[in-house]
Amino acid sequence: MSEDFLTSGIIGSAIEVHTALGPGLLENTYKECLYYKLCKQGFNVEKEKAMPVIFEEIKLDCGYRIDLLVENKVVIELKSVVALNDVHLAQTLTYMKLGNYKTGLLINFNVYRLKDGIKRLINGF
Repeated sequence: MSEDFLTSGIIGSAIEVHTALGPGLLENTYKECLYYKLCKQGFNVEKEKAMPVIFEEIKLDCGYRIDLLVENKVVIELKSVVALNDVHLAQTLTYMKLGNYKTGLLINFNVYRLKDGIKRLINGF
């Protein structure tokens, strides 16, 4: 499956979750519902995937976790905040770099229209 196909399906599912629940809930609620929707569609989804940091010759488990990883290709970082800022963007890009993933979605569910809370990211381009 291509990243374009995956991101299209993920965004569609995220919109369905947002339409059903609306803004204002905790991030974890949206994560569980989106995880359920994506699994129901047959996507291979990992939740809270651990991201170790490699420093020189050692592997450090520092507690970094990707919210959702779809088909081992697309990183999804979920937020429920007033506004996305550069730190959220940097966090998502860092996860993409650490795992050598090409595509990421940063999704903020705390918006009136979900399309205003989605950022699609490409690593290394």
